[in-house]
Amino acid sequence: MKEIRRRCCGIDVHKNSVTVCVLAPLGQPHIEVRKRKFRTYTRDLKQMRAWLKNCQVTEIAMESTGQYWRPLWNLLEGEFPKLLLVNPQHIKGLNGYKTDPKDAQWIAGLLEGGRLKGSWVPERPIRELRDLTRQRVNLLEDLNRAKNRIEQLCQSGDIKITSVATDLFGVSGRRMLKAIVEAKRDPGWMADYAKGKLRSRRGELELALQGTFTDEQRWLLEKELLQVEFLELQIETLEREIERRVAVFEESIQRLLTIPGIDRKTAWTIVAEVGVDLSAFYRNWATTSAFRKPRQFRPSRRLPLLSRLSPRFPTRHNPYLQHRESAAARASARTAELFASTAPPRSLSH
Repeated sequence: MKEIRRRCCGIDVHKNSVTVCVLAPLGQPHIEVRKRKFRTYTRDLKQMRAWLKNCQVTEIAMESTGQYWRPLWNLLEGEFPKLLLVNPQHIKGLNGYKTDPKDAQWIAGLLEGGRLKGSWVPERPIRELRDLTRQRVNLLEDLNRAKNRIEQLCQSGDIKITSVATDLFGVSGRRMLKAIVEAKRDPGWMADYAKGKLRSRRGELELALQGTFTDEQRWLLEKELLQVEFLELQIETLEREIERRVAVFEESIQRLLTIPGIDRKTAWTIVAEVGVDLSAFYRNWATTSAFRKPRQFRPSRRLPLLSRLSPRFPTRHNPYLQHRESAAARASARTAELFASTAPPRSLSH
C-alpha cells in the first residue's frame, strides 16, 4: 500500500483569482514548492481541485476573504482530509506575515507548522439555513425602511394617523392609507374605517386625516404601499421555506423553545448561526464564554463599550444572533415564571 505523506497547501483568495501554493511532502524536502494561479470561474476552480488531488495534498488552509472563499469551500469540502478556514486577522497577528505575493506560501507554512486556528464552518444544510435566516433579516430591514418612508410621507402631508393610532399598518391604518391614495373620500368617511377600540377616537381620527396631500405625495404613497405588500409576501414565502428546512432540526428547535423568552424565530436563528453541535466552540474560551455569560445576552447600551474595554468580552459579535438574543432577553424579563424561578430565598433559615 502506497504511503500517504502529509502535504500542506495554502490558498490566497481574491475576487477574480486565487493563488495556490503546495509545499513539499513532509520528509521530502528535495521536492520543489509548487505554485499556480487560477481564475475564480467554476471551470478553473474544478481544474484547481484536480491539480491539488494530483499533487496528493492532504491539508488545505485559506483565508475567509469576504464571500469569495465560499465557492472554493463548496468545491473542496469533503474532497481532502483536512480543510481549514482562517480569519485574516488571526494570520496578521502572527509574526512574519508577508505581503500579497507570498501570502499563499506563508499560509501553507503556518499550516504545516501547526500555528493556524481554523474558524468553525457548519455543515452545508446549516449554511443554507443561515443564508435564509439572514435574508429574512435583510427583508425585514427593507420593510422597516419602507414603512418609515410612508410615515415620513404622512407627516410631510400633515396626516397624523400615528398621533391617534399606535399601528399605522394595522387593518384600519392600511384602509385609510389606501383611501388617501384614491383621494375619493373625505376625512369623516375615512375615519369610519377604524376598527375595535380605535372607533372610540373617531373624532380625533377625522382631524388627523385632514391633511394637505398633493398628487405627487399620493403617487409616492401608492408605490411605497406596493413595496410594503411585496416585501411582506417575500417574507411570508421565505418563512415557509425556513420552516421546511428546519424540520430536520425539530428536536433541537423544541429544546430551545423550553427556554423562557425563546420563540420559534429565535430558535431558527440560533440553529442557523451556531448549529446543533456546540462542541466546536469548546476549543476557544472567548467564544464559549459568549454562551455562558448571561450578562452578554442582556440588552444593554454598555455592551459595545465593555467589548472594547474588557478582554473577558469578545471583540466581535454576531449581529444576527445578538439581535435575537436581546429580543429573547427582553421577552424573558417579562416572564413571571422566570422571576419566580430565579428569585433569591427570603430567609436563609428555610
